[in-house]
Amino acid sequence: MAPITVKWIMLGIIILAYIFDTYLVILNLKHHSPQVPDEFKDVYDADTYAKNQQYKKVNATFALIKTSYTTLLIILMLIFNGFAIVNNWVVAITPSPIWQSLLFFGIIMFGLDLLTLPFQLYDTFVIEEKFGFNKTTIKTFFSDKLKQWLIIALIGGALLYIITLIYYKTETYFWLMTWAVIVVFQIFISLFYTDLIVPLFNKLTPLEEGSLREKIQQYAQKTGYDLSDIYKIDSSRRSTKLNAYFTGWGKKKKIVLYDTLMEKLTDDEIVGVLAHEVGHYKHKHVLKTMLVSIVVTGIYLYLFQIFSTSDTVAQALGVAKTNFHIALIAFGILFSPIDFILSIFTNIASRKHEYQADEYAAQTADSETFISALKKLSVENLSNLTPHPLFVFFEYSHPPLLERIEHVRQAAGH
Repeated sequence: MAPITVKWIMLGIIILAYIFDTYLVILNLKHHSPQVPDEFKDVYDADTYAKNQQYKKVNATFALIKTSYTTLLIILMLIFNGFAIVNNWVVAITPSPIWQSLLFFGIIMFGLDLLTLPFQLYDTFVIEEKFGFNKTTIKTFFSDKLKQWLIIALIGGALLYIITLIYYKTETYFWLMTWAVIVVFQIFISLFYTDLIVPLFNKLTPLEEGSLREKIQQYAQKTGYDLSDIYKIDSSRRSTKLNAYFTGWGKKKKIVLYDTLMEKLTDDEIVGVLAHEVGHYKHKHVLKTMLVSIVVTGIYLYLFQIFSTSDTVAQALGVAKTNFHIALIAFGILFSPIDFILSIFTNIASRKHEYQADEYAAQTADSETFISALKKLSVENLSNLTPHPLFVFFEYSHPPLLERIEHVRQAAGH
């Protein structure tokens, strides 16, 4: 196949993906109910529901503009051999192919982040500010940005260095050795993310003694959930949105509660939210998801090892001889349709897992209190109450809230 044909295939994949994504967003934007759904009339008044609909419209419009902009950047990079230009820069800087790859991805990632910085600022300080979510200051925003760059440079750079070193020092076993490195990295991050990364951005403090801590511990004991500690996080420094999450494995399991969640929900409602998370643990959803991810990663690495030897693909990007970073860019574009198909099955599995976790919460905690918590979360986060079914099928990892509530009531026998 001629290099120009490969380039046209790449452009076709990008343009078709953009058209389909745009279609889904517009379809979802037009799908709404002018009246508050009956199930939510106890938590939404007319003004709050109008705000919910406006938030949905503004975010969808913003997403379309941002996606159009980033898609155009990629198309221009392909048409004008932008990746080849960056490749020529790094080749001129260093003769080491390993450092060439590190510099290449550093320039691409840093450049893209700078080019999309106006969108990040607008999202935080205009949209989120307008709807009452933003608590981030300009100082905090740029402090976070610098920390993110530093983490990517240190951790991401170290991981990329190891992978690139393996690529250039081995042949037959590149995919297998890299697979092992990535698996170890995934496990390490899942165990120590809360201890090592989160404190760089937020303050984690043990949840003080009191009614909430006591109720959480009682629930964990009742369900046989081995809990190492409970923390609260000062999320209100950046946003008013509510959340909570579990992290870690084995003896490293922790609960992290947003301080905003503790302000808006009752103790029993928080226990209901945590019961859902315990349901994920009891059904081994995190483990199953990670195992699937590990298998898919292994397959992708094996395919990439075969794919990366093609000079034709590199020439489609304007580079005469293939190398690691150019092959990886081309691989990411040409195999993105497979990613899209896999994401459909991943989302189907994820929605099934959410239903199972909801069932567990309904059976081990008070179902109506859990439903009340879900409703409050939707109000405080202005969640979309009426997403289009097709948008849900392709994009949602969680079922729509109304379907979740109906399922919880069925599971509780109501």
